[in-house]
Amino acid sequence: MRYLMTTNASGAVPDEKLFAEMGAFIEEMTAKGVLLATGGLEPAGIRVESSGGEIVVTDGPFAEAKEAAAGFALVEVRSKEEAIELARRFRGIAGDGTSVVQQVFGS
Repeated sequence: MRYLMTTNASGAVPDEKLFAEMGAFIEEMTAKGVLLATGGLEPAGIRVESSGGEIVVTDGPFAEAKEAAAGFALVEVRSKEEAIELARRFRGIAGDGTSVVQQVFGS
């Protein structure tokens, strides 16, 4: 089962301890074969909406910058519970903020 985990921009300034802990967590997930991809996301982005056959393109996918997804991890795990546990561990390292876990369907 694959899950996409996204995290919001917390506004906190990362320090060396955070980088070291996150690096160790990423190395662990990579060694276990769980981590498929990870990366940061551009905060601005583009929003494309359709309604009644009309397509509207606007700058920025979020109403407020604090809602913007700042990064992601794509993981492959055995269960939803395992994905949630990884997200819990991530939040424990990253600190205050919000992460969203969604199952990825298809190939």
